This record gives sequence, structure tokens and C-alpha cells, in this order.
Amino acid sequence: MLKVQDVAVDPVTRRVWRDEREIVFSRKEFDLLHFLMQRAGSVVSRDELMLTVWNTTFWTSSKTIDVHLGWVRRKLGDDPSSPSLITTVRGHGLRFELHAPGTPDALRDSEPAEARTA
Repeated sequence: MLKVQDVAVDPVTRRVWRDEREIVFSRKEFDLLHFLMQRAGSVVSRDELMLTVWNTTFWTSSKTIDVHLGWVRRKLGDDPSSPSLITTVRGHGLRFELHAPGTPDALRDSEPAEARTA
């Protein structure tokens, strides 16, 4: 089980929860979310996403990632105009945030790194 913020992913059963609510994802949506969560806190490039999630080294469509990301954000309830889970780092890629915006530094610093994986 992988947990970051209030999102939990079970890669074995391919199930996702936000808080206690289970959310159903398509295969690619799940793969995109899981890949981003595995690298939470790090920027993941679009090239890396295309290679890993879509198993291709070329862009099948410049909007493929954007469309799937929109579906993932919508299902998670992550407002695209002010995202707290998946942020876009212009010119670099996407990042699944380890902490929600506004989390007090004392709480963030006291959480051990292994707390995000169960």
C-alpha cells in the first residue's frame, strides 16, 4: 500500500482511496497516478511519463497526458486551478505533492519519510 497525503493506492489490487472513499480508475489513469505517487515530492517529466505509463518513446498526442491528468484530478477532487495533490511545474513536468499547501512546517518536518508507505 502506498499513501501520500490522504490518497492511498494498492498496486496489487489496483484500488485507490481518498480518505475512506474508494475511487475507480481506468488502467491508464491508475498507472499515471501510481507512477506519480511512487515519486511523490519529485518532478516527473512528460518524457518519463510517456515512456513508463504509455510505453512509448514518442508522443502519440501532445494532449494525452493532459487529458488523463484531468480525469485523475477530477476523480480525486483536486482543483486544477489550485491543485493540492498533483501540481504542474512549468517546463519540467508534474509532481505529486508530499504535503497539502498550508501544512504547518512543524507537522511536515516531524513526519518520517517512511510514513508515506505502508
